[in-house]
This record gives sequence, structure tokens and C-alpha cells, in this order.
Amino acid sequence: MDVSNIASLATSMAQQRNDMDVSVTVLKKALDMQGSSALALIESVAKTSSAALPAHLGNHINTKA
Repeated sequence: MDVSNIASLATSMAQQRNDMDVSVTVLKKALDMQGSSALALIESVAKTSSAALPAHLGNHINTKA
């Protein structure tokens, strides 16, 4: 194996590692965004459902239907 092949292999491996690091970073950011969006959705449902419905609704389940 000559020196140019070794240098080429090292460059290729470094590029692959860099690509993997970028992919992981993008995935982490996407997961963070999804988490914050889900939390905002849950909070908005909790606020609207407790304020919009009377207290007696949702206390009983009709099992004969």
C-alpha cells in the first residue's frame, strides 16, 4: 500500500466521521423540536379542555352503548 492510498483512506474516514457527527446533531435538534412541540400541544389541550367543559362532563363512561 503506498502513501497516497493511506492518505486517501484517512481523508475518507475523517469525512465519514464528520458526516456522522453532523447527522447526529441534526437528529438531536429535530428530537428537541418535536419534544417542545409535543409539550406545547399537551399544554394547550390541558388549558382549553379544563376551561371549556363543565365539571360534570367526563366523569362517567357509558358501557351499554
